[in-house]
Amino acid sequence: MLRNNGKITSSLLMSLDVVLSTVICLGLLYWTELSGMTDPFAEAGGSTLLLAVTACLVWPFTFQQLDVYASVRTLGLWDVTRRLLVSGCVVATILGAVAFASNVPISREFPFVCAAAQGVALSLTRFVLYSTLRMARRVGKNTRNVLIVGTGSRAAQLKRSIEAHPQWGLCIVGYVDDVDTAVDPSLYNAKLFGIAQMDSLLSDMVVDRVLVAVPRSMLGSIAPVLSACSSTGVPLTLLTDLFGDFLPTPQIGSFGARPSLEFAAVHHNSFLLSVKRAIDVVGAAAALVASAPLVGLAALAIKLEDGGPIFFRQTRCGLYGRRFSMIKLRTMCVDAEARKADLVELNEMDGPVFKVKLDPRITKVGAFLRRYSLDELPQFWNVLTGDMSLVGPRPPVPEEVVHYEISERRRLSMPPGITCIWQVGGRNEIGFQEWVKLDLQYIDHWSLGLDAKILMQTVPAVLLARGAS
Repeated sequence: MLRNNGKITSSLLMSLDVVLSTVICLGLLYWTELSGMTDPFAEAGGSTLLLAVTACLVWPFTFQQLDVYASVRTLGLWDVTRRLLVSGCVVATILGAVAFASNVPISREFPFVCAAAQGVALSLTRFVLYSTLRMARRVGKNTRNVLIVGTGSRAAQLKRSIEAHPQWGLCIVGYVDDVDTAVDPSLYNAKLFGIAQMDSLLSDMVVDRVLVAVPRSMLGSIAPVLSACSSTGVPLTLLTDLFGDFLPTPQIGSFGARPSLEFAAVHHNSFLLSVKRAIDVVGAAAALVASAPLVGLAALAIKLEDGGPIFFRQTRCGLYGRRFSMIKLRTMCVDAEARKADLVELNEMDGPVFKVKLDPRITKVGAFLRRYSLDELPQFWNVLTGDMSLVGPRPPVPEEVVHYEISERRRLSMPPGITCIWQVGGRNEIGFQEWVKLDLQYIDHWSLGLDAKILMQTVPAVLLARGAS
């Protein structure tokens, strides 16, 4: 059943997830020491019911979005664990937001304890199931038959990979190629067929999946393979490392009505990016309200010092180089931009970045604001409008970007942020190359957990004024 009815298995897992989530949620709700309520549904019926329903149904929804219900036959342990950990972070965030929005009279830690308990239970269930299936596949149970298209080096490499992972449970039933194509020596004793035989092969043999491992030069000749698989309904997998190391791993997308392969250095989950944007909006709105008194006092101090404008607007480069107007509290004299050319020789940063630690253009009030990053508080408005994020690479000025090497422009492939790795790690004390390296590290390993870690590290970095100028 598991081999032929993957959708049924996913449905059963989804049902099990709902049952386990419900049992755990109800048990924790009636645990007075944790929830803080003796009869949760009697004390706060509507809001408690909303939280309970969310806690029971949010897991299947999140798992669906993060492909947890997809086949993990060929995935590694870390890939599965990473999906589950990310799901847990998302669920904890959603439950915390629902508890706050519904104003349910429950302990603050309940949503996070509930999410953690549910996550552990659902993860253990999966690891028991996955471990059982892997052991079964090693002894020849729960296997799938695959037909490989290609007889060259790429097909031979695929054969070695399958043989090295018996827990995948894949049995190679043969190889298909043009009759005039050279055969790799390791495949001399294998069952070889011609492409013209595809229709009869799929009719006479039990084939669960066709794997295409041909060189780029042969892509035009595998049309009969695609036609046969489409006609018989047999899934086909095209290995997309056709260009070697020259291009990153693609994802399936669409361009209008046409399917496409999307090549990007890093593929971030669109659902998690939506969660990141939601956190940005809520966080920025709350920060603007909370910081309003500080901004008001700072504005008064700026005005009293020299009578100039309170805010300073500067053109910065955002996602993929899009220009926007970034707002800061003014910390320099009114003619600071005009005097910048006279200070080029005092630049203390390498690369295209301009920084002067003891910049003579900084006012007395501005020095204090900069020391504790108070001048950046208005940037929460940029976050609210979508030009920036709470966490991300700092937005450069266009004059810096024009001097970037082509590889350095990749730091513009994610929305800029108010804080980032290099700011909490040293701010102006690190050089430009290290700055770029840390930004790319953030982009390549981005997760909601990493954002939370950076935000938590930002507070002490600002209060201690590490590397500020």
